[in-house]
Amino acid sequence: VSANTALTWLDCSGNQLTSLDVSSNTALYYLACQGNQFTSLDVSANTALTWLDCSGNQLTSLDVSSNTALYYLACQGNQFTSLDVSANTALTWLDCSGNQLTSLDVSSNTALYYLACQGNQFTSLDVSANTALTWLDCSGNPLTSLDLSSNTALTYLHCESNQLTSLDVSSNTALTDLECSSNSITSLDVSSNTALTSLKCSGNPLSNLNVANNTALGILFCGSSQLTSLDVSSNTALSNLGCADNALTSLDVSNNTALGALDC
Repeated sequence: VSANTALTWLDCSGNQLTSLDVSSNTALYYLACQGNQFTSLDVSANTALTWLDCSGNQLTSLDVSSNTALYYLACQGNQFTSLDVSANTALTWLDCSGNQLTSLDVSSNTALYYLACQGNQFTSLDVSANTALTWLDCSGNPLTSLDLSSNTALTYLHCESNQLTSLDVSSNTALTDLECSSNSITSLDVSSNTALTSLKCSGNPLSNLNVANNTALGILFCGSSQLTSLDVSSNTALSNLGCADNALTSLDVSNNTALGALDC
């Protein structure tokens, strides 16, 4: 496309391209090239880019330091070990999941409202500067802690399959979807999270779980834990309850007339 210098929009996704030269296309603001076979992609000349999807390729690195106008970046399913987005202060959407990242610095990306970074190799993730975040998926990393006290706008949080021993969501009162299964969390306080419609916390060594305040819950999965009792009498909206593989001796679901699925 070297002769097409007027191009502003290019979608060449889902092909078998092994390379793409967009160095002459300086007017490009939209580039979708996902699902190809690139091992490299040079967008240094494309300073007008606001939207870039290069996911599902074989990229080992991506330099977006020249692309300061970017607000959407999808680069999941590649082979990055590092990703520098410090220059991309306009970013609102970032998906870098399914790579080999050992760290991710999003402290400069204060406009971010969507961050998907699951399936990497982080041991820590600092989202304290990302106060606009409403959607966060950091599951499938070896995270041992996660501080969400600054992220009061969060509505969606998936942090399952990490190595968390605790999780404080008391500041996250807007949460509607919380998935923290398969960690090592010993206690979980969701009393402040009255907007929750889905709570999945299975596979944690929880000895007790109080969901009395969570009257909007439609889905509750708390199986494979260490619960000896479970009171769901306040959760009249429940349609799906999974609490198998605990130490429950009784379960009263007489108030849960909306139940369509029960696994106990």
